[in-house]
This record gives sequence, structure tokens and C-alpha cells, in this order.
Amino acid sequence: MVVPALHVLQVQLHTTSTWSAWILSVFLLTSAASTPLLSKLGDRFSKRKVLLLVLATYLIGTLGCAAAGSIGVLIGCRALQGVSLAALPLSFGILRDALPQHRLRSGLGLVSGTIGVGAGIGLVVGGLVVDHQSWRWLFAIAAVLILGAMGLVAKYVPDQRSGSNEPVDVPGAVLLALVLVALLLALTKGTSWGWASTGTLALFGVSVVLLAVLVVTERRSVAPLIDPAVVAGRSLLSVHGAAFVFGVVSFVFYVLLPAFAQTAADQRLPGGRTVGYGMGADVTVAGLLLLPGSLALLPTGPLAGLMQRLTSARATLASGFAVMAVGAISLCFWNGNGWQLAAGYLVVGIGSGLVLGGIPSVISDLTEARRTATANGVNTVVRTAGGVVGSQLAAALLAAWHIAGSEIPTRDAFITAFWIAAAVAAAGGLLCWAGIRSSTIPAPRTPEVAVQRHQGTGSPRQ
Repeated sequence: MVVPALHVLQVQLHTTSTWSAWILSVFLLTSAASTPLLSKLGDRFSKRKVLLLVLATYLIGTLGCAAAGSIGVLIGCRALQGVSLAALPLSFGILRDALPQHRLRSGLGLVSGTIGVGAGIGLVVGGLVVDHQSWRWLFAIAAVLILGAMGLVAKYVPDQRSGSNEPVDVPGAVLLALVLVALLLALTKGTSWGWASTGTLALFGVSVVLLAVLVVTERRSVAPLIDPAVVAGRSLLSVHGAAFVFGVVSFVFYVLLPAFAQTAADQRLPGGRTVGYGMGADVTVAGLLLLPGSLALLPTGPLAGLMQRLTSARATLASGFAVMAVGAISLCFWNGNGWQLAAGYLVVGIGSGLVLGGIPSVISDLTEARRTATANGVNTVVRTAGGVVGSQLAAALLAAWHIAGSEIPTRDAFITAFWIAAAVAAAGGLLCWAGIRSSTIPAPRTPEVAVQRHQGTGSPRQ
């Protein structure tokens, strides 16, 4: 919901575009830094309690945003909101604890689908609020939703504990947070600072050095935050790679389609020419074009679980990426009006649902129950990093080709970006097909953990 409001926030809070960009950037940084640790705490203690803590923190940050009177306060509260990303891996871990095996894949797919649906609805609602009400309503609406989520979690989610006595790897958590902050900051600011600038190169260098220190630290830790069991192995590495590719492709479209739709084809250029493409849509209409594709994720998420049962994980994920590539290619040729843009993104959305719904199921198959949230936390962070790369890639392509005498990107800039998105999606499909050997490679579980999956308070099994 915040994305359509960025320009309005810049104007009404009397700030610059550089500072307003931090409204998004700081959310990404804090979410990436906190998600692995919060996921680990959920696996170590209680996923339900950590999820409630995450939602409570998210609520505090959201109320702070609604009351913010300056850009500094808003950015600080947005940083607090960043912990909300941990709700995703914690939810996947809770589903594995609570659902019987025959319902797990469809349950994971359904929850995965709601991610895209929420994003699509959020863009539309954000546009409507920006067009008709104060931007503070964005956060007021979000606060009501968070309160509802907290009530549902408190009432219905079982409180199941792992029973593990492993210590929390604080040094590893700090180092990982620093690595992610340095890397994502470099990726986020590379376009404005310059990719060869001293600041950007320094941040990349710092992230590499800190990563090396993290690897050494984790190898010596008795209970590492980033256990090789949640990142290593051919299949798991391929799944994390697939998440990165998915993030890249998804955010390319989040940037490109609204920009394409909001460009006015009849806008006059120097010399009497017109732009020649686009719809001249407002923020709300541009968001509505993405809505069918976003809503498609809801039914296709559970469909991914069914496909995995009938075929295999690699076939499901490879098919999803192939469908995304087909949607991207269709947009290269058919983009003359709104229904063509919506139809092309609908195809992308169907493929996205298969990928989003399939990834948590594969992770569940490849990891122990006591590491489910942690493994999904790593995957969520990787997908976030892919999203940063995708948004920067799209922005760089649009900035590289302008119509002479204007700041408007050429039509070829969008077409090239669509082709690149198709190629990246196809590469993701090949990665899944070659790298994932099977969707049924269960990691060994201790008897204690196996028993606890059936003994949670309020479990739906009972």
C-alpha cells in the first residue's frame, strides 16, 4: 500500500526523493536483517509466541507511521515494521507442525498464494487512498488488519515447542544482519550513487569480508544460525536460487507494468511527436492491471501442491517458471491496451503461484521439522534480495533508454526488460529441473520432534 504513496509522502513531509526512497529501503534492510534470527527463535522456542511478538512489533511501527510528523520519524517506524517479513517463514513452520501430512502441501500453497494476493490488493487500495484520502489512512487500514491477524493467531494457532536446548547464535545473527545490510544497501543505492562509486564498491567489499567472517564463525559455532542443513545440498541450494530468480522476475514486473500503463501515448514531445505507447492511467488503474495476476496466485498455490503429488517438485517449479516466461514474452508483442497488459500479467501470476506454492513444500521435504522456519527464513531473505536486484535492474533499463529530448523511457526499453525477465525466468526453470532431484527427500527426524508434532495445544489433529 505504501508504494503508490511515495510521491505524496515526499511532498507532504517536505522532503527529497532521496529521503523518500528510504521509506522502502529501510523496510527491506531491517526485514532481511531480522528474519533469519526471528525464524530461528521460532524454531528454538515457540513459533506462535514469536509470531505474536512480530505482529505486535509490526503494529507499533504501523501506528507510529500513521502518527509520523516528519520523514525521520516515518523512516524509523518503517524500520520497525520490517520485522513483519518474519511472519512468512514462521507461518510455514506452524503449518508443518499443525497440519496432517496429506493437507500440508495444499496448506503451504494456499498461504503462499495469499502473499501475492495481498500485494495486488495493497497496490489497488494504496492507489485509492492516495487519490481520495490522507496517506495516514494507509497505516490505519494496516493497523486494523494486523489487529485482526493477532486475534486469529492467538485464538487458533497451536503453541508447539521444539524442546531444543540449543543456544541462540547471537554472533552469527549480528554478522548475518551486517552482511545483509551492507549488500542490500549497495544494491539499493547503486543506481543513485553509481555502481562504480566509492560508496557502492566499499559496501560490496564490506559485505564480502563480513561474509567470510560469518562462514568461519558459523563453522565453529555449536548451534549455528545458518546451519549447513538449511542452506547446503544440491536441492536446497537450487530452491534458494529459485527464490532469488523469482524475486528478480516479480519485481521487474512490479516496476515495469505500472510505469508502462501510466505513460500517456498522446503526450507531446519536442518537435510535435507523441510518445506513442502507454495508457495514461492513474495510480489506481495501474494497480488494477496487476490485480488479476495477483489474485491468480490464490488458486494456483494449492494447485502447486497437487502437481507435486502427481509429478515432482522440479517439474512443478520448472513449469511455473516456464509459464512466467511465456507471460513475459506475450507482453513483448501484445501491450497496446489495458486488457493485453492485464492478460499478460495474469499468465505471469499463474506461473508465480506455482513457484510460490511449490517452494515451501520442497523446503519442508528437505529439512527437519525443527529447522523448517529457519530454512524458510533464509529462503525469504534470498527472495527479498532478488526483489531488490529486480527493481534496480528494471529501473536501470528504463533509465538507459530515453526518448530524445525527454525523460520518458522508450518503448524498446520496456520490451528489452520484458525479454530479460523471460530469459531470467527460463533460467530459473532450468535451475529447478537440473538441481532439484526429488521432492521427497525427508531429513531424519528425532523421535522427540516427531511426537511433538502430534501433541501441540489446540492442534487441529485432535
